Amino acid sequence: QVQLVESGGGLVQAGGSLRLSCVASGRTFSTSVMGWFRQAPGKEREFVAAISQWSGSITYYANSVKGRFTISRDNAKNTVYLQMNSLKPEDTAVYYCGTRKTLNNYDSYALYDYWGQGTQVTVSS
Repeated sequence: QVQLVESGGGLVQAGGSLRLSCVASGRTFSTSVMGWFRQAPGKEREFVAAISQWSGSITYYANSVKGRFTISRDNAKNTVYLQMNSLKPEDTAVYYCGTRKTLNNYDSYALYDYWGQGTQVTVSS
């Protein structure tokens, strides 16, 4: 059974930073693509960032977060991170991590096999 557990969300002022973590179990982590998505109230789940297997040498970002967010992975800890800087009120959402085996169509949430329960990020103006 694959389990993903996110943490690190919270309330922060605009311009601040947060680092989200997602710990995975039940699947060989190093061979898994990891992605972060977010969902604001009344909106669909949207892609935020994705990272390739193994060394994570390939990363992708949504245009809205490029230059502000950084995705990384630590295979020894079975953990993927999302460092979020220069946060804006429009970044407010529940953030989810997901896992899949391949990187094609990395921004399609329907192609991810497993999801965590989410962590709330609230950015005040």
